[in-house]
Formats: sequence, C-alpha cells, structure tokens
Amino acid sequence: MEDGTYMIDDEFLSNFHMDRLCIMHLNSLVEDDEAFRSVYGKVGRQSSMLHIMVLLKFLVSYGNAAALQKIGHMMDVLKGLVNDYVMWACNAILKHRDQIIKWPDKEERRDISGRIRKVHGFVNCIGVIDGTLFPLAFAPTVNGEDYYTRKGDYTIKGLVICDDAARITWIEV
Repeated sequence: MEDGTYMIDDEFLSNFHMDRLCIMHLNSLVEDDEAFRSVYGKVGRQSSMLHIMVLLKFLVSYGNAAALQKIGHMMDVLKGLVNDYVMWACNAILKHRDQIIKWPDKEERRDISGRIRKVHGFVNCIGVIDGTLFPLAFAPTVNGEDYYTRKGDYTIKGLVICDDAARITWIEV
C-alpha cells in the first residue's frame, strides 16, 4: 500500500502530478540515502518511495488539502511525521540536484529547439519558463515579512525552466 500500487495510473498521476515510472526512477536515485534507514533511533529500512510520495502530495496540495492531517490520513502516515517525511525526502533528492537539473549543452539545445519548432512553430526556443509561489507552512522566524504575500500567505518565489519533455533544466528559488 505504501508504494501506491493500489491506485490505477490515472489516479496515481492525479494525486502526485508525476507518473509512477518517474517516481520510481526518482526513488532509485535516493533509496539508499541514510535518511530512510532509521527514524527516531529505530533501525530498520523506511520506505523511500513512501517518503517521496508524501513529499509530492504535500507539494501539490493547497488550502485545506495541504493540512498535514489530511495528507497523513491519505498516505497512512501519522500527522506528526508528515513534515519529517517531507524534509527527509527533500534532503535526499537535493543531494542529486546537480546531476538531475542541468542546462542542456549545445547539441541538446539544438535537438530541443528542433522538436519545439516542429510541434509548435517557435524558432530557436529551448524551453518554457514560468514563475510560481511555493507556500510555506508557517512564517519564517527571520525576516518573515519578506515572505508575506498580498493574499496573506507566506511563500517563496520560484522561477523554473523546462524543456519540451517537461524536464527541469533550470530553477531559481
């Protein structure tokens, strides 16, 4: 149950905004990280796949759906551990940032540009850029006012560039 095998593919994609194969590939990169070997001094392998799925559910949830209790209930994780799972998974994934998120070299840019021109008609385009706000669970203790938005939330601004296959090639937060 903890790996989402009980969900059909469409349901899985809807819940985590990534298909099962992408999440399995991501899991293969981080599954041996020390974060998943023990929890609170208890030795024994913790499911890295579950951690990643909790992280993704947390990232795609907004408003009331972002409540730790709701995410915990859906993922069969104690409410108090949801935030820990998110942090552990983030830390494990970020260790691989440089090998996953990278600007395409000259040949890759030429290939991407050709595919985008063929499908969409844009010449010399190598990516799609968008800005987003990443919601914070609470106000930062240092300079919290810098993160306060006009809508009354605390967020961090992010700018992301993706190639034609939706692979992130650049990110600035």
